[in-house]
Amino acid sequence: MLILTCPYCGIAAEETELHAGGEAHLKRVGPEGDDAAFEDYLFRRSNPKGPHLERWRHSHGCGKWFIAARDTVTLRVYGTYPAQTTQPPAQIVEKIRETHPDWSFDQ
Repeated sequence: MLILTCPYCGIAAEETELHAGGEAHLKRVGPEGDDAAFEDYLFRRSNPKGPHLERWRHSHGCGKWFIAARDTVTLRVYGTYPAQTTQPPAQIVEKIRETHPDWSFDQ
């Protein structure tokens, strides 16, 4: 079972108490974007094998959205942080690079 700690209320919640929201840090397409860019925003996801940044909502708790860094192969959780953060905190990047030295945050 996947257990994530909400960075807002500090509760370690099982995945049944949370709601998955998909890939984190996606750039929204505004009115200046064309149809192809909007299609990419809606449907294209990286779906990596390994470290991945995902949005989660603490639906049976405080109700807030946060981001979890986890490995899609091993389910290892590297950490969580507030959804308003524009990039992963340095300590989470360091934890990821302990097992995946070549990993980088690409936006």
